[in-house]
Amino acid sequence: MAFVFGLVLGILVGLAIIVIFVRFENHRSKLRSELATTVAAFARMTVEDSRKLLPPQYYPSWVLGWLNSHLEKMWPYINEAASELIKTSVEPMLEQYRPVILSSLKFSKFTLGTVAPQFTGVSIIEDGGDGITMELEMQWDGNPSIILAIKTLVGVALPVQVKDIGFTGVFRLIFKPLVDEFPCFGAVCYSLRDKKKLDFKLKVVGGDISTLPGISDAIEGTIRDAVEDSITWPVRKIFPILPGDYSDLELKPVGVLEVKLVQAKELTNKDMVGKSDPFARLYIRPLPDRMKRSKTINNDLNPIWNEHFEFTVEDETTQHLVVKVYDDEGLQASELIGCAQVQLSELQPGKVKDVWLKLVKSLDLQRDNKNRGQVHLELLYCPFGMENSFANPFTSNSAMTSLEKALKSEMNGADATESEKEATQKRREVIIRGVLTITIISAEDLPPVDLMGKADPYVVLTLKKSGTKNKTRVVNDNLNPVWNQTFDFVVEDGLHDMLILEVWDHDTFGKDYMGRCILTLTRVILEGEYQDSIPLDGAKSGKLNVHLKWNAQPIYRES
Repeated sequence: MAFVFGLVLGILVGLAIIVIFVRFENHRSKLRSELATTVAAFARMTVEDSRKLLPPQYYPSWVLGWLNSHLEKMWPYINEAASELIKTSVEPMLEQYRPVILSSLKFSKFTLGTVAPQFTGVSIIEDGGDGITMELEMQWDGNPSIILAIKTLVGVALPVQVKDIGFTGVFRLIFKPLVDEFPCFGAVCYSLRDKKKLDFKLKVVGGDISTLPGISDAIEGTIRDAVEDSITWPVRKIFPILPGDYSDLELKPVGVLEVKLVQAKELTNKDMVGKSDPFARLYIRPLPDRMKRSKTINNDLNPIWNEHFEFTVEDETTQHLVVKVYDDEGLQASELIGCAQVQLSELQPGKVKDVWLKLVKSLDLQRDNKNRGQVHLELLYCPFGMENSFANPFTSNSAMTSLEKALKSEMNGADATESEKEATQKRREVIIRGVLTITIISAEDLPPVDLMGKADPYVVLTLKKSGTKNKTRVVNDNLNPVWNQTFDFVVEDGLHDMLILEVWDHDTFGKDYMGRCILTLTRVILEGEYQDSIPLDGAKSGKLNVHLKWNAQPIYRES
């Protein structure tokens, strides 16, 4: 009996030990997993993230103190080397962006002075394992000695001093590729990742530059453009450390961003008399030769542009498209109505994104409670190398788009690659022609117009480019009318045309405008057929329910 009792007790104790051991191991495994997650999260931290977690009073100042102390010791040598490097890098850019009122713009003296910059933040970024990326937040209120030698078109030579420089930004250092021999990386790249502040003053040595109208603004703009184009990310400077080919580290275009500027609505009126005359500027890099400008729409706070632009993308992970809407003031400086931006990383390659962007006073503002209007864009990011894997709905005046190539390939039974070669050789222009079938199904929650709180609505359909029009029947005394009427439009250029649907209230002695919907044909060309509920612009409430169908008939013309 004692033996049996001992055996049972031993088994129970053994099982208890096993259970405790298993639970202990599971707990340790969970702790290891949580620790690994925490370490991975810290590895992805940026300067801003670390500042949120560690306020300035708790920030690991010994790291930054160590960096700053060594920078101060080495600064005389860095100043000598960096001054010559910056001078040779920036001077060609100054000449490239030289204002037309000047015949020459060069440095006669360039030294960074005796005051070293101060590092205020540091972070390490994951780089796929074959490199290390370090970002250093820097602040500099230096005492440089920079003198520009400028000559005007009339032969006047002026020495202009650049003084009172204040700079805050983030520099990016990329150590790549990682190798087994000292110093463990083959080359280092540097770039100005984020230019938060760049202030400076211009002064004619022995005079006042303000006495020369236009010179100061022109030179300041030139300096900012030169900095943007010579060192600001994604531009980078490469210094080989070990012998080798580092051409893969150089700045290269990685794709094309197709932008259709469709329209804007409810823009702020900047004119005392009449309405604003809006136009838009769009850019990825704010350089004069890379910025695009739309046409001006006179006296309209709800302009329709329907213009297509194309931009070169060099780093889709960090770059963004900026849209700025201005009021055209003729000979005077245009007044900014509002601006907006789209991060390219938010775009799915090969897929059109339809967006309405709220305009704000400045891109630096986190919030802007004032209503400055909205701008409507269609965006398509096309990385190089995948052009044949999706349909590009945008058009080009000199070559076929991917959509047109696909349509041509389908009709002729030819391979898309062969179609591309043929298009390149013969320079063919393709126009997408077809029949658009649209059914106006119904409307919902239309705003009351009549005195009795009702309306007699009907819809006018207009094909903008051709001016072809149709209209539905009138539905009396109804804010939720049902039409179920179908119309066919022959479209001569589907990628450049758009459909405008205007809702009107019928009266015996006239008509009242109730609102409108503006549709590009991009989506119906891509999808072939769709049904949607579209809010009315210019109305307090209401939406149209429509069904669209596209029957394509491509036409090829020799050019």
